[in-house]
Amino acid sequence: MSVSVRRFGAVLAGAAVSVLMFAPAAAHVTIQPGEAGGGSYSRFDFRVPNESDTASTVRLEVHFPEESPLASVRTIDVPGWSADVETVDLDTPVEVHGRQIDEAVSQITWTADSEDDGIAPGEFAEFGVSAGPLPEEGVLVFKTIQVYSDGAESAWIDEPTEDGSEPAEPAPVLTIVPGDGGHGHGTDEGADEDESQEAATASDGGTLPTVMSIVAAGLALAALVVSVMALRKRTSS
Repeated sequence: MSVSVRRFGAVLAGAAVSVLMFAPAAAHVTIQPGEAGGGSYSRFDFRVPNESDTASTVRLEVHFPEESPLASVRTIDVPGWSADVETVDLDTPVEVHGRQIDEAVSQITWTADSEDDGIAPGEFAEFGVSAGPLPEEGVLVFKTIQVYSDGAESAWIDEPTEDGSEPAEPAPVLTIVPGDGGHGHGTDEGADEDESQEAATASDGGTLPTVMSIVAAGLALAALVVSVMALRKRTSS
């Protein structure tokens, strides 16, 4: 096999690795999965890529939508980070499982215990919550501030556009789809606890890793085909 063919194969293999390693860092803060059932208690994650080449992400401020208050929100432990949950009094109480709720979560702030615990350049992290009951329809916009160790901030606060195009600094968005009746229908506080715990164990339904894996596999297959063709040519010669 010639040196040029081997080099081309190596470049393709390296490209496949690069797709898997660096694709998440090219994105903004998102919610994974991006959909949840209406009326449910659901688990979802804020996926946070670090877009700085020199500084680590050390704080994440997520603002919950005031127009759709969530009465029950629980965070999942993230090693090296602490979570501060803030609540706000509701002007109009909401009924959840037969109980009147007069406050809801307004903001969660995750803070790294040290710069070394932050999200380093080229990496990303996920911050999970279980929350509910979700509204029956619509979208929930979670405006988010990402803070770096050098003091820089990225404000992911732009709401979805009417024409469907992506805004410059898009906020994480959770789309509510018709519920299946599986969660959010308990009758007492114990049921609320059980459903929230069940939601916290739900798996991440993000599609980005799957897409990246397919692209990488395609690149690797192309490298293999080139190598086989070169070997056949050499054998026939």
